[in-house]
Amino acid sequence: MSKTALVTGGGRGIGAGIVEKLAAEGWNAVFCGRKEESAFAERCRELETTYGVKAAYYCCDVSVHEERGKLLARVLENFGSLEALVNNAGVAPLVRADILEMTEESFDRVLGINLRGPFFLTQLVGRYFAENKIAGTIVNIGSVSATVASISRGEYCISKAGVAMATKLFAVKMAEFGVPVYEIRPGVISSDMTSVVKAKYDKLIAEGLTLQPRWGEPADIGRAVAMLLRGDLAYSTGQVINVDGGMEIGRL
Repeated sequence: MSKTALVTGGGRGIGAGIVEKLAAEGWNAVFCGRKEESAFAERCRELETTYGVKAAYYCCDVSVHEERGKLLARVLENFGSLEALVNNAGVAPLVRADILEMTEESFDRVLGINLRGPFFLTQLVGRYFAENKIAGTIVNIGSVSATVASISRGEYCISKAGVAMATKLFAVKMAEFGVPVYEIRPGVISSDMTSVVKAKYDKLIAEGLTLQPRWGEPADIGRAVAMLLRGDLAYSTGQVINVDGGMEIGRL
């Protein structure tokens, strides 16, 4: 029987790359976002036709308590079970502001979507795994921004640092239920989120920001997620998988 994976923020960028790869490997693909469901109806049909899996998109704002509960209920109603959760949904600040100018509204928005939402969705899915004795897998999509400070988007950095600790916390708790929890930490990935700073990062990459002199692609993250969901690193719960072209290696 096919297994089902839920990918939050799966309609674009990194999330779309993850959904594509998982469907290619035979996973039923459920993804969600804040756009209307009709926006991804054709995409779901394409996934089903191309890969012979079942696919669905649900409108859900993961920062809202009630919507998280409805999301899991719909997945279970329409797919029967859930075996993997990929917390990918995330946003950048609406305005890149110095931390001395950052607003509380921006802080709350970014932390709500990037940290509070995935934390409590993981809690919800973790309970489901535990109560139903499902040896599922949980993957959090973090960022190099968890450790690399960027004062023009401090709320984003703080949210990803929180994701890093949430991964450790849930790895400890879910180990007793046979559920591994991982963090994938992307570097500079080509997406709509980074398109506004393309010239900046083109220059930095050309100057040696990354050891591998190119942008990362959503497919790079998709392959890493697929590896974890296959169980290729089954004895490595709680670990961080850097997919950053060597960006975080300290150099003299």
